[in-house]
Amino acid sequence: MILSDTDILHRLEQGDLVIDPLTDIDQQVQPCSVDLRLGSTFLEFNRTQIPCIHPNNVDEVNQYVSETHVDNDSEFILHPGEFALATTIESVTVPDDLVGHVEGRSSLGRLAIIIHATAGLADAGYSGQITLELSNLGAAPVALTPGMRISQITFTQMTSPAERPYGSERGSKYQGQSGPEPSRIGDDPEFTA
Repeated sequence: MILSDTDILHRLEQGDLVIDPLTDIDQQVQPCSVDLRLGSTFLEFNRTQIPCIHPNNVDEVNQYVSETHVDNDSEFILHPGEFALATTIESVTVPDDLVGHVEGRSSLGRLAIIIHATAGLADAGYSGQITLELSNLGAAPVALTPGMRISQITFTQMTSPAERPYGSERGSKYQGQSGPEPSRIGDDPEFTA
């Protein structure tokens, strides 16, 4: 069951679901989602320098990532075929009985901008900013402005609360993240054993 705006606002008021800062409820809370805004920090891969990505050695790969900070009155230009990591301004805390689904906004999708490659899930128990996996699938560069509504998050009621929520004893890699986070797949058990 997907939460409606009434349910979302009720859970926010209860305090077990947290979206902070939520500065414009009238604009950000939609009929069954909450719009999240684009932060000002981006991680870009320096494509010409990367020989090959080996998931078991992500630390080596992350040396090819550069951080770009864009002032709030400026723009980040995402060129066709490019990929960048970004973050939401808002931090989200998902209670143990909900799961969040992060999706792009239709208005940006119509400009060929996607906001996640595969990772559109905020597990029960997750807390932190949302890292966005931005790609431009179109033919023209697109200007993205910090503070713009970039994505939306819906919440689904689970059949029961998670017994082992994200971030508990699980050793969750991205719990509490602030800013865009590069891949930590090298911390997976199959790579660390």
